[in-house]
Amino acid sequence: MAVFAIAAVVVGREAHRLDAVAPRVVYDIDEAVEFVANRVPPETAARISHDDVRDLLRAHMRRLHAKGLHPTIAEDQIQDIDEPVVMDELDEVAYVIGEAERTGLDVDDSDVASVIDCHLEYLDVIGAVGPRADQP
Repeated sequence: MAVFAIAAVVVGREAHRLDAVAPRVVYDIDEAVEFVANRVPPETAARISHDDVRDLLRAHMRRLHAKGLHPTIAEDQIQDIDEPVVMDELDEVAYVIGEAERTGLDVDDSDVASVIDCHLEYLDVIGAVGPRADQP
């Protein structure tokens, strides 16, 4: 009986701790590149390389990091969201288009939009984003 009581306390404590900690999401750039490259429209896939996709994803991740959506250190973090951060997909696309131009990456604006759409889908699939905002 004592073993059961100890086990119940330990399981309860760990369940409470894990409930407070944000789920660990692992972002793998190689996996993200493959995911996006396999989902962009065929006309985009014909115009851009995997290296282009990688460069665009890195630019987008830098943007997310600057907005506080990408932690500096990968560690268990308490879910303490005081104010939700809302991303506007058009702003994200515009930012990455600007970065592509700044770095001399020769990609069409519509291709950047396709890549960002698929990247956001990847982030959703791995559990890195929350629900869509109800209010603008």
